[in-house]
Amino acid sequence: MIILDTARLRLRTIDTDDAKFYFELVNDPTWLQFIGDKGIRSVEQARAAIIEGPMAMQQRHGHSLYVMERKEDGRALGMCGLIRRDFLPDVDIGYAIRPEHFGRGYTYEAAQAVLELARGPLGIGRVLGITDPGNANSIRLLHKLGLRFQEIKLLPPGERMTNIYAIDFST
Repeated sequence: MIILDTARLRLRTIDTDDAKFYFELVNDPTWLQFIGDKGIRSVEQARAAIIEGPMAMQQRHGHSLYVMERKEDGRALGMCGLIRRDFLPDVDIGYAIRPEHFGRGYTYEAAQAVLELARGPLGIGRVLGITDPGNANSIRLLHKLGLRFQEIKLLPPGERMTNIYAIDFST
């Protein structure tokens, strides 16, 4: 299901046909370094993770992580969306893009649209952003999107030190 269109991108819900793409994304060295190892070792495990993760979240909350596709050729570049985590008080914006697409503004374009979706149709008053303190690209992106640093906290899984940022739409 198509959720958003931007100038260059289409954001749509993920489905089990995306298992190979998802498997490659979550096992990319950049993902492993800054987001963490999900323990997904096969396309079949990726398929199950999609069903239990983003697909279930979309049904429960009306939002999730979306596949970022380039309009011109339909190529899946990464993911961007809103995540409800048990250990955070508000939803957070999540994103990941394959390294070969870094530096082209795709993640910013997608994230900006997702924040507008949160503020507008979804009526979400506050969105968090979490990132590894060493992920300079993610920190720059969060600032560019208007999120402001709140605190550093140990977060699951693995109790990793994590920077927490926030944007408040209700003020």
